[in-house]
Amino acid sequence: MMTYKNYVAKVVFDEEANIFHGEVINIRDVITFEGSSVDELKKSFKDSIDDYIDFCISRNEKPNSTLNGFLSLNIPVSNQNLLRNAAKKAGKDFEEWVLEVLNKQAVLNI
Repeated sequence: MMTYKNYVAKVVFDEEANIFHGEVINIRDVITFEGSSVDELKKSFKDSIDDYIDFCISRNEKPNSTLNGFLSLNIPVSNQNLLRNAAKKAGKDFEEWVLEVLNKQAVLNI
């Protein structure tokens, strides 16, 4: 994973072509980049993000925001009750508890 200006990209290496390919994964718009070395990949990633932002500005459009502070999930009522009870047992309010659990899981998967 690579991060620049809050944009997060996933990178894969194409062994046949001997090149790295990357794609920004935390916005709806498509931003891709590539490089044949790590340094070239990093530069291409940053250039692609900067180009994307410049393009949006030139069209008087707001770039897709990577962060907005709101997350909407469809969770069955039965699961909601289980989660709320787990938060109560932990002595935390629901949002605080969910954020803590998600952060722990994210750290485990880095």
